[in-house]
Amino acid sequence: MGDISTEQLAEECLAIVTENAGKKKIKAGDLQKAMAAKYGDQVDRKDVKAAIKELIDSGKCVYGYFGGSSIELPHVEGSAND
Repeated sequence: MGDISTEQLAEECLAIVTENAGKKKIKAGDLQKAMAAKYGDQVDRKDVKAAIKELIDSGKCVYGYFGGSSIELPHVEGSAND
């Protein structure tokens, strides 16, 4: 990886997921393509996978499996808003 940290990639991936929440299911491949378009050869597939893993492990994102595997923001149950 070049000058781009895993944390920076994770934040950019989170921004994409947040921006598309409720509109479009974001797949890992979508994030890979977006980062490749932005950074070119400075970022490879392993770098994006590490950023996604960081988002999942931190609880900022979760995997969704409805209609295929996607990366989503965690759902908040209605009773959790008390």
